[in-house]
Amino acid sequence: MTRDIIDINDFTVLVEESSSESTITDSCYFDEPVIGVAFYGAGDVNLTVRFDKKEIDFHRTKGLALSFYANEKVEFKHTISSGKPLQCVLIATAVSNLEKLPNEEGEIFEQLLHQLVNPSDPYVEGPQFFMTPTMQMVVDQVFDIQYEGKTKMMFFRSQMTTLLSHFFGQLATMKENVMKAPEREKLYEAKQILLDNMDTPPSLTELSRLIGLNSFKLKKNFKALFGVPVFKYLQNERLTKAHELLRKEDMSIQEAAWHVGYDSLSSFSNAFAKKYGFRPSEISR
Repeated sequence: MTRDIIDINDFTVLVEESSSESTITDSCYFDEPVIGVAFYGAGDVNLTVRFDKKEIDFHRTKGLALSFYANEKVEFKHTISSGKPLQCVLIATAVSNLEKLPNEEGEIFEQLLHQLVNPSDPYVEGPQFFMTPTMQMVVDQVFDIQYEGKTKMMFFRSQMTTLLSHFFGQLATMKENVMKAPEREKLYEAKQILLDNMDTPPSLTELSRLIGLNSFKLKKNFKALFGVPVFKYLQNERLTKAHELLRKEDMSIQEAAWHVGYDSLSSFSNAFAKKYGFRPSEISR
């Protein structure tokens, strides 16, 4: 388990990363009531929130941005297992600090997270959504950092401010999601099918048939739930996986491109450069 704690004005930032070949759990509590936003990276770890003999489970955390209010009695438990490591960035502030936040940030919390500022229970779930590719890239960079010491902390501070700004910006533009649970589950299924078949993904028509949802609803509601169109999401996941393979595996650029479904090396290199700002050949292991 690696854990970094950074104080930024009246925010506390917790950056956690852990992996295990066997199943282990890690629980934590807060010392005082807080409002927090958790951003989950590529690990797809399981999360259980316990309070007042109740449990809320999150089984699909990869790419999730989750806001909440929690007091000292709420337990947050991550279940870490093979293939489901923990990557989590948590930005939290004590409720008592809201009026002290600079640049009218307290008013942003009041306007966009009103139910968390005025909680009715020990744990209150706020807005949640799957991060846009821009937000996901910020989180990926946090867990791919090569800096150390004071430079690392400086980088963390800048990225946390960026991430929180993107979160509230996305929240401000979101329309109320009235999607029914069964339809939302079908979209989760579609997302998983894409992830499981990156190299040979189904067509939009095939994907619609596989999940039992017509193409119009699939396109419209996928973007509403995940922030990007279906195949923009697929492209982003392909490039994220390729970046991981090039950094952590003994794999050539051509092999990484083939692994995520690119037949053309030039197309792969151009798409990679557009996403990350540098060519695959510039990655140093």
